[in-house]
Amino acid sequence: MDTLMQWLEHHHVVTGLRAALLLFTGLLVAHLLAKLTVQFTKGLSPHHQVLLKRLVYWLVLSLFLASVLKELGFSLGVLLGAAGVLTVAIGFASQTSASNLISGLFLIGEKPFQLGDVIKVGETTGEVLSIDLLSVKLRTFDNLFVRIPNESLIKSQMTNLTRFPIRRFDLQIGVAYKESIKQVRELLLAVADANPLCLDEPSPLFVFNGFGDSSLNIQFSVWTKRENFRDLRNSLQEEVKNAFDTAGIEIPFPHRSLYAGSETAPFPITIVPAKADQNGGGS
Repeated sequence: MDTLMQWLEHHHVVTGLRAALLLFTGLLVAHLLAKLTVQFTKGLSPHHQVLLKRLVYWLVLSLFLASVLKELGFSLGVLLGAAGVLTVAIGFASQTSASNLISGLFLIGEKPFQLGDVIKVGETTGEVLSIDLLSVKLRTFDNLFVRIPNESLIKSQMTNLTRFPIRRFDLQIGVAYKESIKQVRELLLAVADANPLCLDEPSPLFVFNGFGDSSLNIQFSVWTKRENFRDLRNSLQEEVKNAFDTAGIEIPFPHRSLYAGSETAPFPITIVPAKADQNGGGS
């Protein structure tokens, strides 16, 4: 028992216990203050709340870590000097990371998207999971995790598919030259009017794009809520196809005719019966 008391009274043991207690207290306080930060910043966007929560957590924890090091006998001046030299060395060695960090600050200030938005960067489309200082994490529609460096987002074109509450779907379609454009317009408007996902305002748009090689080219555009875009795209195309089939409106495919010259008729096609073989059977 006396040996245990002597060991507990030893200077290094007391110092270690104090440092451990400070570290535990720092973790607890940092966690609590980070949660309080989220509660008091409900008016901010989700990704700003996440960034503030992380900033508060690491700032408070850093203060307690400095106290722990001081308790253990480390000189903070020497540590800060060494940290400065190390930071400069790391900065020269990792210019890409510094560029991503600066780009991340621009993204935070510009706010081109938020957590939960669906964005398209190059050939990648996915939901934004997190916006960090070095990269943005996405989850694609086939449930893949994609990390995009912030520098790439700043330098390339990015499309936010869910920034606004409504979206427009453009249906490109061609009909045969023999069809009546007026009838096609009325039929398409009737299909849109019967589809519950199509918005009445803005109203559907019918555009005659011109004369194609094999068809009259038409663009039919309808508006819908962003969360219904995929369902509308699938249902509207199926309904248009069914309506055209019912009305006898032809959706043509390319036709080609062969000529020997400008004044000759097309090559005739003749069906030749199969020759009988030597045994009298058909070939």
